[in-house]
Amino acid sequence: MTKPDDRPQESLAALLGGRRGAVDATIPPVAFGLGWWLAGQSVVVGVLVAVVAGLVVAGWRLGRGGKPRSVLVGLAGVCVAGMIALYTGRAEDFFLLQLLSNAASALAWAISIVIRWPLLGVVVGGVLGQRTRWRRDPDLSRAYGRASWVWVCQYLLRVAVFLPLWLWGFTAALTVARVALTWPLIAACLAASWWVLRRNLPASHPGIRHPVVPVQASAAVRE
Repeated sequence: MTKPDDRPQESLAALLGGRRGAVDATIPPVAFGLGWWLAGQSVVVGVLVAVVAGLVVAGWRLGRGGKPRSVLVGLAGVCVAGMIALYTGRAEDFFLLQLLSNAASALAWAISIVIRWPLLGVVVGGVLGQRTRWRRDPDLSRAYGRASWVWVCQYLLRVAVFLPLWLWGFTAALTVARVALTWPLIAACLAASWWVLRRNLPASHPGIRHPVVPVQASAAVRE
């Protein structure tokens, strides 16, 4: 029998689109920062460069078989961020949407744990085609809840870094932080949450792909 620790980590990596999606997400902000700086701190130029970079990334991913929905959502995020910066005239406001989305994500993940619908379980269960079967496994549900706190901390860390930089108007620092706290942080979060998940499953548990559903629950499902 395969041990729980040997269950594929790629399921967790797929949770947020993996390395490719995280790297793609950093290209438009970097383009904005470079365009803004090279054009003498012009918000308009920075936004134009970011949108062009977003279009190039979207076209590249669609051409390579990327999911249209996720690609278009990413492009829409760039456009909204650009419109906010153009409306306020403040370069740092290009990163306001990212700041708000991380604050909202931290709150949503925390609430999901409290109400016993941890989002890590919801997403991984969806990826594995389990629907809500994982919730009928007390050990797996509890492990997902504890591992989800790692993701809450990830979002809170971004807020803690982005908020003062945004308040002080440090656009260049926001650009650097946006890169540093995307793929490297996601990679660390995936590793940490996978470790927490495994540590909280009994040694006899078959792993995340095989929820242990009580006999009574199985019978109820068949009926």
